[in-house]
Order: sequence, then C-alpha cells, then structure tokens
Amino acid sequence: MIEIPESVSSIKQASELTGLSEDTIRYYEKIGLLPHADRKANGHRTYSKSQLAGMVFLTRLKATGMTLEEMKYFRNLYEAGAASIPQRVSILMEHKERIQKEIERLIETQRIIDYKLDNYHEIVVNPDLNNTACNPAE
Repeated sequence: MIEIPESVSSIKQASELTGLSEDTIRYYEKIGLLPHADRKANGHRTYSKSQLAGMVFLTRLKATGMTLEEMKYFRNLYEAGAASIPQRVSILMEHKERIQKEIERLIETQRIIDYKLDNYHEIVVNPDLNNTACNPAE
C-alpha cells in the first residue's frame, strides 16, 4: 500500500502518487468517474486524501479489468451513500470472483509453460541423437 498524504497541490503530484496520467485524471473528472478537484486561487487543482485514495482504488479496479462504465456505476452508488453498500458489496464480490477465475487461468497457463520449459531443458541437457522425428508442436 502506498502512503497517501493529506493533500497534494497539483495534478502533477496526484499523477505521480497514483500512477494515473494527468490526462487520465482530467478525463476521469470530465466523465464523472472522479469528483472535480478543488481549485486554488490561481486555478490549479488540489486533491484531498480522500480524492487520492479514490484514484488509487480506481487504478486497482482498472488493473483487474473493471470497465470504466462499471467503475462509474460503482462510484455513483458510493455517492448515493450508505444505503447502496449492499449493492457495492455485491459488485465487488462479483469482481473478486472474476479476478479469482483469471488468477486460476493464469496459474494453469504458468503450469503449462513450466512443463514445456522442463521438457526443453531435458532435451538440451540430454539430447536424444537417435530421435529423428520432427514435431513442430514441441
């Protein structure tokens, strides 16, 4: 987990802290995925700890395959208040299940790659010079 400061005083700092590009932050604000930043007298954006934590959470959801529309719907539920907590829990549980299935698929893929690497290593270490068969699937 990253340590989130109480606030940052520029979009550049928010970008560096959250990993979202400045353009992405602006876009997310424009489409309502993020609340609009507070502004200083000179017009520069400032972001609170809560806003920064929201950005970090969005990066995690995005990294795990949640669509912008799904994230926006989740955000709207958040804005609706405590009454929407059961819906938010349900969305996150479904998303967690999708992530778990993807993890299982990746682990299976890793097992297959490990198997192939073990076979190739065996061939390199102990080549069978008498085997003239050519199997392009190997």
